[in-house]
Amino acid sequence: MMVPNRTQSMKRELKTLLQAYQAALHKHLSRGPGASLRPAHDLGSQAAALKLETLDLARIHEVALAALAASGNSKGLIKRAKAFFAEAITPIEKTHRSALKAHVRLRNLSRMLARRTLDLATSQESLKQGVLQRQAVQESLKKSELHSQKLLQESLRLQKHLQRLTHSLLLAQEEKRKKISRELHDEIAQTLLGINVRLLTLKQEAAVNACALKKEIASTQRLVDISIQSIQRFAREIRTDKPT
Repeated sequence: MMVPNRTQSMKRELKTLLQAYQAALHKHLSRGPGASLRPAHDLGSQAAALKLETLDLARIHEVALAALAASGNSKGLIKRAKAFFAEAITPIEKTHRSALKAHVRLRNLSRMLARRTLDLATSQESLKQGVLQRQAVQESLKKSELHSQKLLQESLRLQKHLQRLTHSLLLAQEEKRKKISRELHDEIAQTLLGINVRLLTLKQEAAVNACALKKEIASTQRLVDISIQSIQRFAREIRTDKPT
């Protein structure tokens, strides 16, 4: 047994719906103006279940009216038939309205989702920028710390070098003072020795020649002056070389 395809099945369902619609419409019209429209609503629900459109049901209604007109039962019943049709299409219209509302809700949800997606993307970008800035600050701090360490090491090196230079300068000044002191000692000692020799000469010549005595005294005074000048010169050199 072959399974009928969907088109054949749909045709049978439409034929069944048409027959039911014709019978319900005929029965409704025969009952007069007070007849219930519930059967029309039920037929409309069946049509909606079959996913028929309003135009599809309008065609079924036209076929049913044509059949009634052929049987001579259409006189004065057109207005009531319109009310039956209007009730029959109510489920389809509700389906359309529901679909429209669902579409609107879906569109609103899509817009809201798009906004939230955009907000999320913006937040992620902001977070990314914050992370990059924080990394940049950390890198800058790291470089600054390394630079500070290098400056500190260079400062310590220069300080030690300055200490060595200061020590060397003090040693050089001390050596120079010692040298000046030795030279002063030697020069003054020689001068004093010369004065002592002159004094001994004066003592020997004092009783012999007064003129020669005066010359020796003058010569001795010059030696004393020379000694004083030497002492003053060395004193100035020592003061000049004294560290501040």
